[in-house]
Formats: sequence, structure tokens, C-alpha cells
Amino acid sequence: MSKKTTNSIFTFGLVLMLISCGEDQFQPKPRGYFRIDMPEKTYSLFSSDCPFELELPNYARVEMRPSDQTDTCWFNVAFPRFNARFHCTYLPVDTNFHVLLNEAYAFAFKHELKASAIRREPFAIPQDHVYGLIYDLEGEVATSLQFYATDSTEHFLRGSLYFNSRPNVDSLAPVLAFIRQDLQHMIQTLHWKQEIK
Repeated sequence: MSKKTTNSIFTFGLVLMLISCGEDQFQPKPRGYFRIDMPEKTYSLFSSDCPFELELPNYARVEMRPSDQTDTCWFNVAFPRFNARFHCTYLPVDTNFHVLLNEAYAFAFKHELKASAIRREPFAIPQDHVYGLIYDLEGEVATSLQFYATDSTEHFLRGSLYFNSRPNVDSLAPVLAFIRQDLQHMIQTLHWKQEIK
């Protein structure tokens, strides 16, 4: 190869490198979220003065709330690790069953304006006389998960999950799915203690 050809190749390569060394355009990266380590799922029986028992996750704690009425039971199931809690209410059923059902429905659907969808999943455990509905509220809503469980004659248990943070579907999705599994376990282990007269 001649010296002229070698100089031409060298010059071409040098020019190519100088052109390619321009300033890169900034590309914003998508926002990332911290990884959430989920605890191992273990459960313990929750039994109190309320006329039912169920199993709750060991990483949750129960916060009993005082009630003026002796036949009602108000409590929270707090998930401190996730900054969330289920607000739960037990009410006896007498002639007010349809009123309680309508209230549970209205309570879920009052979020209809903000929710992108509201899915309903019925459940039935006939051997324990436990029937009800889980509401999955999708979108930027205050409560993403609600439920009610009843035997339709004497017992009615209702709950709503709230996070103590601004709703962000993307960041809360793994935690919500994790807590939803706990809710399903709670429902599967729900037993009414006694008949109310």
C-alpha cells in the first residue's frame, strides 16, 4: 500500500471519529420504583369478641376500634410494612340485609368516577355459610380493594383497603396483588362463631 493511500485511510478514520464524538442527546429514563421484598406468607387465627374468626397474616396487626353499639365490631387490619390497612366493619343482619348489601355496593361504586374499571368477583363457601363479593377497583382510586362477606341471615362483614400514600397504580400493583392473596385467605378461613339472637 502506498503512503498516499495509508494517509487517506488514516485521515478518513480520524474525520469519522471526530464526527462521531459529538455530544449525545439526553434520553430521559423511565421512572423506577424501589424493589419491595414481600414477607413469607404465614397466618394466625384472629379471634376476639367479634362473632367470627379468621386467619390473618403474621405481618399484619389488628387495631380494634371502639363502638357505641354492642352488636357491631369495628377494626383495622394494618400492614405497617406496606403502609396500608383494611378498615373492617362487622354488622348483625336482621331485616336490614338488603340495606347492608346496597351500602356495600354504593361504597364501592362511589369511586366510579376515578376508577378505570370495577371488577366484581363473587365467592361462596357453602359449608361455612360464607358468601360475598370482592371488588377490584382499578385506576387512581383511594381504595383499590373492597369486600363483603355474609351468611345473609345473621352476619355481615365488610372491608376496604387504603394505602397511606397517594394512589399510584404502577408502584402499588405488586403490593396490592400480595394483599389480595391475603384477603382471599382471610375469606377462605372465615367462620361465624355463633348465631345472634
